Amino acid sequence: MDFRKLHGAGNDFILLTGPAGVLGKDWSHDARDLCARRTGIGADGLVVSALIGSAPPVLGVTCYNADGSIATMCGNALRCAAWCAASDHHFRDMTLVMAGVEHQGLVHGQSVEVTAEVGAVEMRRVQAVWNHRPFWFDSAHTGTEHVVAVVDDVDGLDAEAFGRIVRHHDRLAPLGTNVNFVQSVGRQELKIRTYERGVEAETLSCGSGAVAAVVIAAHRGLVGAAPVTVHNKAGTPLTVRPHTDRPRAFWVGGPVTHSFEGVIA
Repeated sequence: MDFRKLHGAGNDFILLTGPAGVLGKDWSHDARDLCARRTGIGADGLVVSALIGSAPPVLGVTCYNADGSIATMCGNALRCAAWCAASDHHFRDMTLVMAGVEHQGLVHGQSVEVTAEVGAVEMRRVQAVWNHRPFWFDSAHTGTEHVVAVVDDVDGLDAEAFGRIVRHHDRLAPLGTNVNFVQSVGRQELKIRTYERGVEAETLSCGSGAVAAVVIAAHRGLVGAAPVTVHNKAGTPLTVRPHTDRPRAFWVGGPVTHSFEGVIA
């Protein structure tokens, strides 16, 4: 089967496209094998997409995390799928359906934006201690579970080790959560590091995490409503801006890069 390797601002995926039937197959075992960094192709996730409507364009998208679990929302996976749909079918404005939720997608060359819906927000959701210092984590549901800690120096933390502890916090059981550490670096700029559930490691970028970071930063008065630049570990920022017509929705956008393609024997 043909595959493409892409990354959205450093968040990398193996992408398979085909007829609608590919969405009905369980790819969890394949995801674990193919995403393995040492023995497979290597990726944060496996994305399977199919065109399920063409007038207007509708794309069905399923994202499997590297551990084989299914992501209910992955902004960068949606952005990569939208880029492929634009490349294959010349779509520029489309609807993408992931886990039963509709997202809008806009493609402008290598730059792709998709929408994320924001649900429940809870400030000071959990507290955790690192190096004898307590940190409060606020939660924001952006299609999937996220917690956010605002810190003074995001690079001074071991995001992977601390993130793993918070991801398994008793108060967040049984689902666990994605964990974000965020630093304000300007009125409309944030710096972020993210530990992703399902990848079970720190990733270079997280689209839904960038949205969660902006939502929590706005609640804390650190950013305004205008577009916010979110600097990630990849060094390739994402931009988050409010949707003008849907009050609970945000656009998250940035570059998508096609790395290579091949055939899975």
